[in-house]
Amino acid sequence: MKFLIDNALSPIISQGLQKTGFESVHVMDIGLRSASDSVIFEHAFKNDQIIISADTDFGTLLALRQSSKPSVILFRCTDKRPHSQLSLLLSQLSEIKDALIAGSIVVLEDNRIRIRTLPIG
Repeated sequence: MKFLIDNALSPIISQGLQKTGFESVHVMDIGLRSASDSVIFEHAFKNDQIIISADTDFGTLLALRQSSKPSVILFRCTDKRPHSQLSLLLSQLSEIKDALIAGSIVVLEDNRIRIRTLPIG
């Protein structure tokens, strides 16, 4: 799995994923820091990356395009510290891996995970 971390989240998340063996890049590392959500979405689609964000606009883009890719992980947690978000993500990746590969929006909350299969319709 390859990940693209949106500007709504810290580069610490990308660095943490890299340290655990995943391919991950933050938007600012590839010149997309100020890019629109549509541009980030297209980049992830073309590069077979999973978007990780706290921005719900990616769900809207998926719904409008009726697309089954890219998968999106959304953080909807009360603890917004990057190390806490990274820890939550790493603890859940094995559980959500198949859904992400198949095409899904995965919402990580403090006490639950919600998975919505793509395309939305």
